[in-house]
Amino acid sequence: MVSTAPPGSGSDSGAGSDSASAPRSSRTARPARSRARLVLASGAAALALAAGAATPLAPAPQQARADGGKKVLTVAVSQSVDSLSPFLATKLVSTSILRLAYEYLTNYDPKDGHPVPAFATSWKSSPDKLTWTYTIRKDSKWSDGRPATAADAAWTFNKMMTDAGAATANGSFTSNFEKVTAPDPTTLVVELKKPQATMTALDVPIVPRHVWEKTGDFAKFNNDKTFPVVGNGPYVITDFKVDQYVKLKPNKDFWRGAPKFDELVFKYYKDGDAAVAALKKGEVSFVQNLTPAQAAALKTTGNIKVNDAPGRRFLSLATNPGARTKGGKRFGNGHPALLDPAVRRALFQAVDRKAIVDKVYRGHAVEGQGYIPPRFADYHWQPAAGQAIAYDPAAAAATLDRAGYKKNGDGKRVGKDGRPLDFRILCHATDPPDKAIGKYLTEWWAELGIGLEVECLDNVSDPWTAGEYDLAFDGYSVNPDPDYVLSIHTCAALPTSPDKTGQTDNFICDERFDDLYARQAVEYDAAKRVDLVKRMQSRLYDTGYMNVMVYPNAVEAYRTDQIESITTMPEAAGNIYGQDGYWSWWSAKPAEGAGSDGGSSATGVVVGIGAAVVAAAAIGLAVALRRRSTAEDRE
Repeated sequence: MVSTAPPGSGSDSGAGSDSASAPRSSRTARPARSRARLVLASGAAALALAAGAATPLAPAPQQARADGGKKVLTVAVSQSVDSLSPFLATKLVSTSILRLAYEYLTNYDPKDGHPVPAFATSWKSSPDKLTWTYTIRKDSKWSDGRPATAADAAWTFNKMMTDAGAATANGSFTSNFEKVTAPDPTTLVVELKKPQATMTALDVPIVPRHVWEKTGDFAKFNNDKTFPVVGNGPYVITDFKVDQYVKLKPNKDFWRGAPKFDELVFKYYKDGDAAVAALKKGEVSFVQNLTPAQAAALKTTGNIKVNDAPGRRFLSLATNPGARTKGGKRFGNGHPALLDPAVRRALFQAVDRKAIVDKVYRGHAVEGQGYIPPRFADYHWQPAAGQAIAYDPAAAAATLDRAGYKKNGDGKRVGKDGRPLDFRILCHATDPPDKAIGKYLTEWWAELGIGLEVECLDNVSDPWTAGEYDLAFDGYSVNPDPDYVLSIHTCAALPTSPDKTGQTDNFICDERFDDLYARQAVEYDAAKRVDLVKRMQSRLYDTGYMNVMVYPNAVEAYRTDQIESITTMPEAAGNIYGQDGYWSWWSAKPAEGAGSDGGSSATGVVVGIGAAVVAAAAIGLAVALRRRSTAEDRE
């Protein structure tokens, strides 16, 4: 369901988005039940980092604090935290924060996204790809001083394999695991039921066994009552207030080197204009999910830099395919006419995607086609000329006429049962694009004789997971490896009962899609896997349950008198918020003279990672396919 991400991906723009995804991511935050889990410009300046500053792949020496008091980096976010439990969190904001608190086995290179060491320093597979052995680093320890070892990783995975509550957010990663052991503190062995192409992209936070083994019900424990939260990432979570903020402090013992700010705060703003006003006043350091008007105004504001880059999110028009459980029990109240592919096709034939790009996003987006955004060129798919659904209101009317949906005397389309085609669409109340697109859809579909009620809610998760919707704005932040965002549309992701948690995004269950998903999951040949992923997108496109309208840019801004430099991902034309790793907030360097109240001057250069540095750091690393969004996407 929508808005940016898995621990690296997240729901950010859809019926449960932050935003994407989303990485919204963004953009939309997605319902806990459906999201198991979900990012910008720099170039030559990458090699111009000040002496002594860290690069993402090379630990940096401790830096002395600049004068001016406590250095606080405050990030304004538009999505509320759903959980601080790594086993439950699905929203992009939540998974992004957990990325900072817990290490994963591997991370993603900030330059091009290939796997690099994190909690594991190296990895290898058996010839049959059924056994993977990871070497766990010796220099990682939990923030309470105890060593972090392979036993913690083994316990984390085994808990997910044996406890449904612990598998809520990321269970798709371990569903194929047969056995996980830690023969010694630096060796982790994972035995698989069948080959798995995502073994260097296991976006699962590793937790300290000595803390988490005391947890009772993993399905209900949100990890938000006792602080500081014990972790081994670059930051330690120190405080949390619902719909207010999450505070973190640097982990001074982090093996890559401690972050340079004294405190990192994610502050929730329900209203985007209020967040922008806070940025102008210096009350926050960074804002994301900017509207075109906000971005244009900030570009002329002193001490503020706007970052506008290709995003990792998509925004789609999702239709309720008939919410159901794995056992086939139906629930919810989706309009039955939407089960007819002719109706779904006609609706999308009456969506002017170019107008959305031009009028809603003012050019800060790309017209949508396939499920995977063009930023991920290898996996991006486009329909052939004869398959593509173009904007054509006359064709849409003809499609409905042929299917038997005629207009009555009042000009309203009615079904074969005489029921009017009056639909509802879930809209995020805090997302301006949702509202704007909703107005256009209302006008376009009215010409077809179809009614639309735009239901803008602060919380779209409840009706979404209950199946009580007809259509929804859905978005997700996609990771370099698309496995996760594809898995949320499989039959296996459906909930076990109407009141249970599932990983499904939109209750889609299609045998042909599932077959292709199973085949790509075990395919190690890159070209063959790309072909399978593109065929999956083609199938999803043809079903009409997920019609991608646009790929929004990541439009964000920060104060250059508070942040001197910060890493984008990818290095060229990348984003800052909702990355696949922790590079942005770990690398952020305070501007000279900036204190908790903002300071007065700085260069404001966004810094990437120099190619030479990346090449040197990547020597000896295995290149493998990796998984997911998102956002960390849940957006």
